[in-house]
Amino acid sequence: MGSRQSGGSLEKLSMSIDGIPSAPAAGEYFETFDPFTAQPWALVPRGTAEDAEHAVQAAHRAFTEGEWPRLHPTQRGQLMHRLGKLIEDNAETLAELEVRDNGRLLAEMIHQIGYVPNWFYYYAGLADKIEGAFIPCDKPAFNFTKPEPLGVCVCIVPWNAPLLLMTLKIAPALAAGNTVVLKPSEHTSATALKVVELFEAAGFPPGVMNVVTGFGQEIGEPLVAHPLVRHIGFTGSTETGARIYSQAASDIKRVSLELGGKSPNIVFADCDLNNAVKGVVGGIFGATGQTCIAGSRLLVQNSIHDEFVDRLARFTSQARIGDPRKPEIQIGPIANRMQYDKVLDYVEVAKKEGADVALGGKRPDIDECRDGWFYEPTIFTGVDNAMRIAQEEVFGPVLSVIPFDDEDEAIRIANDTRFGLAAGVWTADMRRALVMTEKLDAGTVWINTYRDVSYTTPFGGYKQSGIGRENGVEGIKEYLQTKAIWLSTATEIENPFVIG
Repeated sequence: MGSRQSGGSLEKLSMSIDGIPSAPAAGEYFETFDPFTAQPWALVPRGTAEDAEHAVQAAHRAFTEGEWPRLHPTQRGQLMHRLGKLIEDNAETLAELEVRDNGRLLAEMIHQIGYVPNWFYYYAGLADKIEGAFIPCDKPAFNFTKPEPLGVCVCIVPWNAPLLLMTLKIAPALAAGNTVVLKPSEHTSATALKVVELFEAAGFPPGVMNVVTGFGQEIGEPLVAHPLVRHIGFTGSTETGARIYSQAASDIKRVSLELGGKSPNIVFADCDLNNAVKGVVGGIFGATGQTCIAGSRLLVQNSIHDEFVDRLARFTSQARIGDPRKPEIQIGPIANRMQYDKVLDYVEVAKKEGADVALGGKRPDIDECRDGWFYEPTIFTGVDNAMRIAQEEVFGPVLSVIPFDDEDEAIRIANDTRFGLAAGVWTADMRRALVMTEKLDAGTVWINTYRDVSYTTPFGGYKQSGIGRENGVEGIKEYLQTKAIWLSTATEIENPFVIG
């Protein structure tokens, strides 16, 4: 991506700080690309530390002064409900914008963004149900707790599902009474810059929601380091999450991190094979494999290994690849050139390690795919769990198939990774299913399904897949702090030099 000083024929986008469309302080922009054509279509503001400072100060003012801190929680909920309705009304436009920016299928994005308002409705209803507790204390006191917002929250989201992943953070943050500075990925900033316009239309006070854009080192790091920021919510790679965690520790910021995964999708011989094939395909080739919860390691019981791989390859080979805007297309492009090159590198690594290509392993030979960042759904067999292709997150349409004999071996292989975000189990034996859920090191375990997500249900990782939870009641707890209050009922204060 090169920076430009003027837009030419490309649309020039604006950041939003304190409710005002804002040009970058340094006056620089960079191109954002359509993955289908591999051509730039807009210019995104290249923010710097100065823009970060302006945004954090605006969010801090909105938190401490003006209308926002004086709103009753019910009023906050009403604003959030209006915002959800506006997103619902504009879902198709937002979906088209997201497809242009990250290449996801239009049909999928219309469905996903149509589901996004549920987060705002859910947390709108929860806003005035944040309750403390009366504590039966052993001292002569009326003792109770009061949950309070943290302050300025920075939300940093990746490029694979920009609107959904920003919603998982900003909905509970706002319901709790915080203010937000959002930094979307430099690859996919357009949706966030469009959605922030709806905040004003919904009636949110200026500065409650701010969006700044640019690169991690230039604006992301200044946001993380800013002393007025009290919470960092991040979704992305484990390596970047570790750097944010370390930087946030310098002034004891709260963090919630949803990081990488190398999730096992475990197929036992007694399962419904047709459903399992569909679940495995959806788990790894849905969204072109660009999801943190991708079931990128397929563990198949030895007794059905060959039959299952054959069914899987035949089913996957029928997938139609091409223009993500067409309703008949099932596999779109990879979202950006950087990720496309990474996928190519990992395929070559897998071949050198001795894995066998059962399907794919190359660019599609299709005319409409010649310009964009397309890659065929790829299945590797003969994979050992120690191989890089089985241990490292590819984040693309690449599946590693690993055989196993019994439950104990499946659990050993499944847990033999630094990640622990999700897992799938396909079996008709409910005893086995429950045993597997107890023994798998994963924040989410799906049984006879995969990739289901709801605003009602906590989501997050074990081990190096992150800390904290999003969604549900647990999600709002990440954005609250507890204050304990003592009201003495003693008739006389005891001797202060003898405190028992």
